[in-house]
Amino acid sequence: MVVGLGTGSTAYFAVERVGQKISSGELRDVVCIPTSERTQEQAESLHIPLCTLDDITEPMDVAIDGADSVDADLNLVKGGGGAMHREKMIAQFAKKFIVIVDDSKLCHRMGPHFPLPVEITPFAHEHTVRCIAVLSAAQGCTPVVRRGDCSNNKEEPDGEASETDNRNFVVDLKFDEPIGDVSQLASQVKELVGVVDHGLFIKMATQVIVASGNGVRIAGEGAEKPWW
Repeated sequence: MVVGLGTGSTAYFAVERVGQKISSGELRDVVCIPTSERTQEQAESLHIPLCTLDDITEPMDVAIDGADSVDADLNLVKGGGGAMHREKMIAQFAKKFIVIVDDSKLCHRMGPHFPLPVEITPFAHEHTVRCIAVLSAAQGCTPVVRRGDCSNNKEEPDGEASETDNRNFVVDLKFDEPIGDVSQLASQVKELVGVVDHGLFIKMATQVIVASGNGVRIAGEGAEKPWW
C-alpha cells in the first residue's frame, strides 16, 4: 500500500499512528509519501519507509491530511502550514483522500473563516499580489504576504517573507464576506502567471472525519446524508 502523509498539527498525529502500527508489525508492506519536509523528517524519525511521486506510476491507495476549513460541500481550504502545493499534488494522485478535522474547522461558506493561502513565485511577487487583488472573483479580499515562519500562519509584520518548501512565497487572502463562487476563484487565481497554487481543494475529499465533544462524524463516501 502507498499512503500519502499530510502536513500540519492534525496530520502529525496520523503520521505518529502510522509509525506506531508499522513498528508493532500491524502494518506491513506500506510505503509513504510525505507532503512536506517537516513530515518527511517526522516519518524518518519513526522509521516509516518513504518514496516520492516520481517513484510510482499508479495512483496511491490513500492520502491522509487535515484542513483549515471545510464547507457543507466538503470543499477545503488548506495551506495554513504552507504546504498546499505538495499536498494537492499528492491528494490528486490518491484513490482516496481522507481529511481529519475537529468541528472548529467547519464553516457554511468559505472566506471569513480562514484566510485563503496562495503560493506565488518570489519574482515580481508584489505585482502578482496586485493581480490577485483585482480578480473579479476575489473582490472583498485583502491580500497579505505571509512573513516569518511559513508553517505557523501567524503574522510577523517585521519578519522576512515566508518561504515554502518550494522556496516560494505565500500570500494569504483575507475575506470579510463569504466567497461568492469558490470554483471561479480557484480557476482565476490558478490562471495567473506567477501563481504556483492555491489552498482551495474543490471536490477532492473522499471522506471528512470530524471530531467534536459529541463524538466523531464521517462525511462523504459511505456516510449518511445530510451530515452537517
